[in-house]
Amino acid sequence: MGTVTIGVSIAVPEPYGSLLQQLRAGFGDAAAHGIPTHVTLLPPTEVDSGNLPAVEAHLTEVAASGRPFPMRLSGTGTFRPLSPVVYVRVVEGGEACTVLQKQVRDASGPVARELQFPYHPHVTVAHGIDDQAMDRAFEGLADFEAEWPCTGFALYEQGADGVWRKLREYTFGRSAVPPQAGHVERGTIPSR
Repeated sequence: MGTVTIGVSIAVPEPYGSLLQQLRAGFGDAAAHGIPTHVTLLPPTEVDSGNLPAVEAHLTEVAASGRPFPMRLSGTGTFRPLSPVVYVRVVEGGEACTVLQKQVRDASGPVARELQFPYHPHVTVAHGIDDQAMDRAFEGLADFEAEWPCTGFALYEQGADGVWRKLREYTFGRSAVPPQAGHVERGTIPSR
């Protein structure tokens, strides 16, 4: 049957997704046009193509138990010198992303795997380019801001051409938390 390389991620919606992809290409990152702008939940993972139905069933279950949450990006960060990456920071929604990626990679599921580095939700805007271009990305997007309600995630497959293509979207099954019920002031506990 053969193997395929898959990934699971939260897409950064328009107009932000295209803007960050164009900027990434402008910084000299040759992979920019083959990678939709995203927050990773499952990094590139090789699976037997015959296991895709099991992967899809597992992701359907993960999404069914999920609830929409606010995502907000703000400013930049870097993994240098450990890894040649500049990213836009996830400043709201990171905890929900962390829970989701653990559910996706659950040891009892079809894509159980260990990560090379501890999970840190982010949006890559430069990877593996020269230091001056990395510095331009870091400084040029320092004031970047975006926010949206995250209502699900998607499964992608990397083609032989290196381009990532969406196979299927998964929408969260649980309803959104009403704004007044979900809002907790810092340092207070909501009364029942």
